[in-house]
Amino acid sequence: MTRKIWPLVVAAVSLGIDAYVLAGVLPDMADSLATTAGAIGLGVTAFTAAYAAAGPSLSRVLVGRSTRTALLVALGTFNLGNLATALAPTLGVFLTSRVVAGAGAGVLTAVATATAGALVADHERGRAMALVTFGLSTGTVAGVPLGMLISQHMGWRGTMGFVVLIGVLSMLALALRSGTLPQLPASRRSGHGAVLRSPRVAFGVTLSFVLGMASLGLYTYLLPMADERGLNGWGFALVWAWGIGGVLGSGLIGKPLDALGPRRLMPVVPAFLLASFLVIQLVDTPVAWLVATAAWGASGWISVPVLQQALTRDRTEQAMPIVAFQMAAMYLGSAAGSAGGSALLAGGVTANALPGWAALATAGGLVLAVLIARLTPRSVSAVTIGGNSRRNRPRAAATRCEESAVHHEADRAGNRGR
Repeated sequence: MTRKIWPLVVAAVSLGIDAYVLAGVLPDMADSLATTAGAIGLGVTAFTAAYAAAGPSLSRVLVGRSTRTALLVALGTFNLGNLATALAPTLGVFLTSRVVAGAGAGVLTAVATATAGALVADHERGRAMALVTFGLSTGTVAGVPLGMLISQHMGWRGTMGFVVLIGVLSMLALALRSGTLPQLPASRRSGHGAVLRSPRVAFGVTLSFVLGMASLGLYTYLLPMADERGLNGWGFALVWAWGIGGVLGSGLIGKPLDALGPRRLMPVVPAFLLASFLVIQLVDTPVAWLVATAAWGASGWISVPVLQQALTRDRTEQAMPIVAFQMAAMYLGSAAGSAGGSALLAGGVTANALPGWAALATAGGLVLAVLIARLTPRSVSAVTIGGNSRRNRPRAAATRCEESAVHHEADRAGNRGR
């Protein structure tokens, strides 16, 4: 299975590196472009906004011709944006280049994840989609230290050149890959309204935003949190504990996900995330923080493929737009979490209290996860890309009945309120 999808995993690594690599070279970029670190930080906002907008809107258009073409165009756009970033002479060019790179990344994530799931048998979909997440998490973990290391010898432009190199290698791997890629549906059934009208998908996209806000958003403040607890000497170890937890979690969750199904795992993941935040909030010892931070990284990244399976298990023909919305929500949540943390600190809240706020958001996410689990099919067999098979129809019908019941209950509650 890995042999089938490894070019997609390599592409995901380049995405993960690019998403966070600026954090390690931000001061150097500000000096080089004669601007402030805050202005360079807007590049992250530009990337995230373009990612969120392009993934759901453009992925369906690009796959109309062929899946391979869509992947190569998305990767090419992503690489072009990063190359422009590496060569940017002014702040304006830099910000524009981040929009271009973000648009390519948004489309690439959705198409690559849906393609990975379509390349394998149904009982291997969890592992395939988890491997793409493994690539993202590996790139994210490696992005900041690699960026800083390369920048020390070649400057920040060399760091961005390295991201381009990884992206070009993944393009070559896709272009030279033997065999055909499955055609992903591009019909109107995969449109925005049809996808988000499903209560399960709507809850899932909301949950992705909440977990992105709590997990990735709080990660921004890991070092200040440790400093206020007297753990300033443990900062490097905590960063790596979070990263190693994320890589191991996303790399190992595939088989349990296929064996147990997302219905059982869906509530467990945010429960572990909530427990890790509570330990960080209430306990001061280095060992407890190391264990809790590793669990935080693992559960945060594990939530991505588990949620993808829960939302697409009986909707393989809509996997691409669903994943696009889910990942867009996650990155928007990450940006919102970082901004929210900054606002809390500016308002007088100490960094020491931020895990409590993240735990509160995660508790709300746990409620959403339970609802999603109840709406998720217990098992799906003989799913096909083109739609539900005969064996799958009873379960799909039952799922629609469950979701109709949610709509009906919401209407009754609205009538009582009036």
